[in-house]
Amino acid sequence: MLAVNLRISLAVLALAPLAALAGPIWSGYAHDAQHTGVSTVRSQPLQRVRWQTPVDLSPQYAGSELLIHYGSPVVTVANNVIVPVKTGATDGFKLEVRKGSDGTLRYTLATDYSLPPHNWTPSFSPVLTAKNRLYWAGAGGTVYYRDRPDALTGASGQIAFYGLANYTAAKTTYNANIKISTPLVADRAGNVYFGYVALGTTPLNLKSGVAKIAADGTVSFVTATAAAGNDASINHIVMNNAPTLSNNQSKLYFAVSNGNSFGTGYLVAVDTATLAPLAHVRLKDPKSGLDALLPEDGSASATVGPDGDVYFGVLENSFLSHNDRGWLLHFNGALTKTKTPGSFGWDATASVVNAALVPSYTGSSAYLLFTKYNNYVQFADGVNKIAVLDPNAQMPDPVNQSTKVMKEVLTIVGATPEPTAGKPNAVREWCINSAAIDPFSKSVLANSEDGVLYRWDLTTNTLSEQVVLTAGLGEAYTPTLIGADGTVYAINNGTLFAVGQ
Repeated sequence: MLAVNLRISLAVLALAPLAALAGPIWSGYAHDAQHTGVSTVRSQPLQRVRWQTPVDLSPQYAGSELLIHYGSPVVTVANNVIVPVKTGATDGFKLEVRKGSDGTLRYTLATDYSLPPHNWTPSFSPVLTAKNRLYWAGAGGTVYYRDRPDALTGASGQIAFYGLANYTAAKTTYNANIKISTPLVADRAGNVYFGYVALGTTPLNLKSGVAKIAADGTVSFVTATAAAGNDASINHIVMNNAPTLSNNQSKLYFAVSNGNSFGTGYLVAVDTATLAPLAHVRLKDPKSGLDALLPEDGSASATVGPDGDVYFGVLENSFLSHNDRGWLLHFNGALTKTKTPGSFGWDATASVVNAALVPSYTGSSAYLLFTKYNNYVQFADGVNKIAVLDPNAQMPDPVNQSTKVMKEVLTIVGATPEPTAGKPNAVREWCINSAAIDPFSKSVLANSEDGVLYRWDLTTNTLSEQVVLTAGLGEAYTPTLIGADGTVYAINNGTLFAVGQ
């Protein structure tokens, strides 16, 4: 029924000249180490599901909900998609390397990684470096690597951030007590960073912190306590918050807490070369002035804007005083100045939108921010939106008018009604922790709990394209990404869908 003509085929090839691109197309969570979500490839039109594959071989539902944060696939320049797959009911993972063109399985990579203690299932997220080396989490806080992931064979190995000899000498102890707890992130030089949790005593008396594996195999780490200025109340890296690099790669940002399920703590910066602490700022609710909440069930990670400003999502305190929306806190790169917050931050990572992508924008900011903007039916009117915000302009908060927040540039309401008594305007939630920004078509690709993948056209402010993936369900928020040939990837109901023309 679908007619594919030569003109369309040639146009697609012209949009994605793979030979001209360097490094991974999508390196990890939220595209890059600044977590901008900005694609280097034009997305294909959303016309049909081209292929699909499970990312969970034993999904565990909580009633009608699926409370699992699935890891972000990564995409190589040769258009292979590396898919994290949950293999067991409560634990167990592998990586599948599939052709982006049709989903054909090329090979699999095993891991003995096991999850840290959790409520909602946290993500298992690998990273692909600019040097074309793939890293993924292993047991005991170790990391596996594989060179030349586009080939069927390549050099491989295992690295422990505290020394592989130390790990080998006490494998059982380290496997039980040291767990990687964040997505992996890589800088331009091929160095890799990640957070880990220490659950008990080890021969080296390791404490929770962030580790670095340099491209040459050199290892180092910094504890959460040290990164927070030796605040003894801080002993934990916030679950799922991927470390974030400054634009010049000199600083690494991440969130630390007191380890409670709804903890409190700091956003910190450390030196990428040495992991020496540089700065820390207490995360505060902008309305109440109380410590903001850092939930273990979320997946918010810091985003660095083109000007170096840092954005990080938190939950409000007191809880539900902001309709469970949280706040998108905003700081300068040195973490010495607190700026205007955004009006949504729960379980979301902001994406960067060049101001030129929004023709109706008349402000002075060089870039804007995309974010989820739900107003949950359980606590408010259920008019769930996505939004583009101006980080340098203010308006009254739509929930608490006395608080100033980032000005809304564009918003759009979800398309599918949520039939709830007494709330006639309610719609299904937007289901993204990180969206994909397509600067070529001036659009955002976003997934919804109605089971549909949408294109939000920033020129017309319309949901201009959509493809039905599933019947929809409530689920923990998932990533969206764009592949080497422009295929759009979205996860819904435990399945990765490849969407294009």
